[in-house]
Amino acid sequence: MEEHLERAHSAADEDFGWRRPWSGSIAREGVWSNLRGADVLLLRLVPDAEAVGRASEVMALVERHLDRNDPRRVRLAQRIRYIVSGRLTPEDRELLARSLDSAYGNLDAELARVRSLRNMLWTATVLVFIGVAGLALYGSLAPRSLSLCFAPKASAGDPNQMHVVCPSAEYHDLTANTVPSDLARSQDILTVEIAGLLGAALTVIASLRRIRGTSAPYMLPLASAALKIPTGALSAFLGVLLIRGAFVPGLSDLDSRAQVLAWAAVFGAAQHLVTRLVDDRAQMTLSEVGGPPGATAHQGNAAIRQDDGPPGDRPNGQPAAMERSMTGAPDVPDGNADRSSAEETTVT
Repeated sequence: MEEHLERAHSAADEDFGWRRPWSGSIAREGVWSNLRGADVLLLRLVPDAEAVGRASEVMALVERHLDRNDPRRVRLAQRIRYIVSGRLTPEDRELLARSLDSAYGNLDAELARVRSLRNMLWTATVLVFIGVAGLALYGSLAPRSLSLCFAPKASAGDPNQMHVVCPSAEYHDLTANTVPSDLARSQDILTVEIAGLLGAALTVIASLRRIRGTSAPYMLPLASAALKIPTGALSAFLGVLLIRGAFVPGLSDLDSRAQVLAWAAVFGAAQHLVTRLVDDRAQMTLSEVGGPPGATAHQGNAAIRQDDGPPGDRPNGQPAAMERSMTGAPDVPDGNADRSSAEETTVT
């Protein structure tokens, strides 16, 4: 126990500096893991009265973090009534310690999965943001190579003239042989990405209604929401580029700069069709951290027969009937049951 506490103290006092966003969470998990390890060892040493007092707490942790078919959970559910009544045996104390250790181990694994998913989401956010920034920089240096300009129609006054629409400017009454890419400006891609950011921001606000609070030490919903912002900018650029390439039928020619920006905002909001899968996965991961057991688990626990100790200590009645059903012994006839059966026959 002293060794566990020393490790927890060392991890809590360690200064990671600039590495804290990555290493600090691991150290925090190390603190709690060592404290839980000391708690398991302490349960083996405390007096019987204190162990009995903690039995219900241990059972609650086991139900939250162990599968309902786990042998330790099943056995502890069978013995819990006998333990809380004060008739604690050395085998029961060992069962409590092992069950608590397994529950703490599963809790540590659940928190590690949350941390891993959070790290992956933040890493993906940074990578997508770097890609979006790289596109904007490349567009400013070579605007003609990724032109987002459209030539929707000829001028109404002169068929030999045309209009050119770009994300950041519109050109009217140009000669018919004008190449739209020659009029691309360095801020075109950045303008489209900003429109996509605005569209993605709306989906972030809309997704807040589905976010639930969590007691987990990691801000997983925030990491999931942050991924939408650069993804919206990227999807806006790709969507306008697809329209520019006549990939979408009927949308090959946008008539005005406002239409270009409007479609960029729409494609920025459309990223939610992909990132919502990430949101669902994040919520599922959070629900696995100490979530209350479902109805199926409750039914399974209700079906577990309670073990009330040695046969000599059990009163006649339901516990004895449970023992007979477990051992396969025949039931003892009951006069009340015979009378109830006779009454049912008469009614029939």
